[in-house]
Amino acid sequence: MALYLPKLKYELDALEPFLSQRTMNFHYNKHLQTYINTTNTLTKDTDFAYKTAREMLLTAVGPIFNNAAQAFNHEFFFNCLCPKDKTSLISANLSTYINESFGSFEKFKEDFIQAAVSNFGSGWTWLVQNPTTNKLEIVNTQNAGNPITQGLQVLLCVDVWEHAYYLDYQNLRKDYVTAFFDYIDWKFVESNLLVKA
Repeated sequence: MALYLPKLKYELDALEPFLSQRTMNFHYNKHLQTYINTTNTLTKDTDFAYKTAREMLLTAVGPIFNNAAQAFNHEFFFNCLCPKDKTSLISANLSTYINESFGSFEKFKEDFIQAAVSNFGSGWTWLVQNPTTNKLEIVNTQNAGNPITQGLQVLLCVDVWEHAYYLDYQNLRKDYVTAFFDYIDWKFVESNLLVKA
């Protein structure tokens, strides 16, 4: 079962002005496609050829992990987004989790932006749910890292590799992450919540 380029739920220009069509074309059609192609090449005629990207990031190491994890991370990131006019209010259920974990949505947003801005080098900033406590946490990972490997449930992520935003924001990562909050698909985020025990 080879990996394939996932179909986006929006057009490449639908996230403007947050992300330009040019950025999305490079990010989705070039970067993500390359990770998928490389994973398929590396796993051909191996046991990994029958695994999903998520299964590979949990079991592979080295180049297979790097490429499969990046394929998973990118697809997840693109699913976290939606056009500004398609965003919805955060549900009462998700708001409860956020308020219990951070005190308020404003504090969560502030902490998330700060974590993303201070995530040194290339990587990802995640909102995760800790299955042990049911609380939400903010986690940074580097390169292709994913909190799933630490037993955490991923809910939301922002790509802070420079290729995700440099054409539109240059070195102004904070502006990019701040604008990100106006284009989050909160229904997708909530769909990743674990059922409260």
